[in-house]
Amino acid sequence: MPKVLISDKMSPRAEQIFREQGVEVDVKTGLAPEQLKAVIGDYDGLVIRSATQVTAEILEAAGRLKVVGRAGIGVDNVDIATASKRGVIVMNTPYGNTVTTAEHAIALMMAAARMVPQATASMKAGKWEKTRFEGVELYQKTLGVIGTGNIGSLVIERAHGLKMHVIAYDPYISKARADDLGVELVDLDALFARADFITIHTPLTDATRNLINAANIAKMKDGAIVINAARGGIVNEDDLYEALKSGKLRAAALDVFAKEPVGEHKLLTLDNFICTPHLGASTVEAQVNVAIQVAEQISAFLLRGVVQNAVNIPAVAEADLPVLQPYINLGERLGMVLGQLADSGLKRVAIEYAGEVSGLNTKPITTAVLKGILQNVLPETINMVNAPFLARERGIEVEQSTRELADELRSRVRVQLVMDRGPLEVAGTLVHGHQPRLVSINDMDLEMGLSGRMLYVANVDQPGLIGQLGTFLAAHNINIASFHLGRERPGGRAASFLAVDTPLDPPLLEKLRGLPNVLEARMLTL
Repeated sequence: MPKVLISDKMSPRAEQIFREQGVEVDVKTGLAPEQLKAVIGDYDGLVIRSATQVTAEILEAAGRLKVVGRAGIGVDNVDIATASKRGVIVMNTPYGNTVTTAEHAIALMMAAARMVPQATASMKAGKWEKTRFEGVELYQKTLGVIGTGNIGSLVIERAHGLKMHVIAYDPYISKARADDLGVELVDLDALFARADFITIHTPLTDATRNLINAANIAKMKDGAIVINAARGGIVNEDDLYEALKSGKLRAAALDVFAKEPVGEHKLLTLDNFICTPHLGASTVEAQVNVAIQVAEQISAFLLRGVVQNAVNIPAVAEADLPVLQPYINLGERLGMVLGQLADSGLKRVAIEYAGEVSGLNTKPITTAVLKGILQNVLPETINMVNAPFLARERGIEVEQSTRELADELRSRVRVQLVMDRGPLEVAGTLVHGHQPRLVSINDMDLEMGLSGRMLYVANVDQPGLIGQLGTFLAAHNINIASFHLGRERPGGRAASFLAVDTPLDPPLLEKLRGLPNVLEARMLTL
């Protein structure tokens, strides 16, 4: 009989489900690291929330451990690299708290619109300030939703029930998916200009960090209301303070902050600012749901070998993994390039396998491509299990084909991403048997490794551009580690990838885009 340890406090339903399934379970919460290290060798499974730190040292002592299950979404407290190296599957429960987080965003929006916390505090202070707390209605107002994943789509559904007009910014969904949601897709500037309420439902990435900043707040309607129940750091809190203090924004409501716990914060001094201490997932139902899900998932794996919501393992047989893993890595990294360069609604992903790779089980490679495309742009935790599902849910068609020959290469993986604005294509191969290489982008030949921090520049092929680029980076104290260039023809389009020691922030990228003949500039993390 497999044996599981529950090391964090959670609903007793988890323990009950394990026993019903025939899994032996111990509940030992509040263990110090040394105590956990001393006992972890007795268990096949470990169930955690956010308190237990599953470090490399703990994993090294876990001789029997096969799976770690997180009752919740985030797995920041698990050393996933070490777990993967030791063959320990790490699972999470990404769907247990979507409803409660969506409802919390709606609650914050209503509370900010009607100044409910401020009026409550006033009455508790013995006052009756009826004329002071004049609110605004949600009815027939425009709600701008940034990010239409699981939580964002639930917010949209509920906003329709409130008779709001919903517009959305999400460059990674198709027009068909937007129609299914009943939203009007707009660009970010249009959303800022038109929305009376703005709610955020994206992950925190380099692209979304400080998304709500002074420049973008200036584009918003006077009197707009901003809500963030997604991730701290997406809203620049200093810029938000100034906008609220000046009256540019009527109100704001945050459930998440760049630094938590918050302690003293100047936002807390403002009457038109309301907040909660990261309560998005804090409901009785959500806590029960994630406990049930993690217990069912771990039981299914330990008893029947079924893998669900794993964040670190592809769905392939163990015997096939040594051959497939380098191609899975290649596919994911090609997808990451496309996902970070895409900027409009995704319609189709077409993958061609040529040469030796065409004779392998390509399904997990295709899944890895989708994971790479989606993982930097969706608020959900993307893994090898849910990537195909999320692609289908968002109306993204997936096609794959094979060819026996790969030109001069032993194997080649070509991925075309079709978007509203047109196609974007990359191709890659393996060198020395396992190292991924990019060999072309939009039919422009080049060769570069697929790792590290890269500056991507698209430009018109004209003399002097490379010199201008080097001078620009040197002027801003940014060192170039390597440079890779491809072009379609003399005087046509060209593309450059520069490995840089320091990332370019958004204002600096905007300056770079202003150089003559530069068409596009982006930072990529691979």
